[in-house]
Amino acid sequence: MLREADFVSLHVPLLASTRHFIGEPELRMMKPAAVLINTSRGPVVDEAALARALAENWIAAAAIDVFEREPQVHPGLLNRANAVLAPHIASASVATRKRMSTMAAENALAALEGRRPPNLLNPVVWDSATSRRGA
Repeated sequence: MLREADFVSLHVPLLASTRHFIGEPELRMMKPAAVLINTSRGPVVDEAALARALAENWIAAAAIDVFEREPQVHPGLLNRANAVLAPHIASASVATRKRMSTMAAENALAALEGRRPPNLLNPVVWDSATSRRGA
């Protein structure tokens, strides 16, 4: 797939098996017109290899929202015309970020008032804690 794709967009979790999932060998397989997109986890891409790939035109461009050593960015990626770098915020529009903030406030308010938060991720803990309190 790397040899044929115009765009390679990464959507994998960070595991031992996915660390540097894309490194020099994979970047060299990509065609010169290809674009690499990483919005998954920073260490999935070897940033030093990516910086070389962009500088030496192994690939055409990269769009990166996550970094190997966040918040640090490999210096070879900075100020590159063929790299779009976002500070881990490319995941959402203004409307989505507003809704995320509202949800966080609603959940905090509910918990402070002793109500079950509307977007509770671990109901077993909440139920256990409320049963111990006799609520």
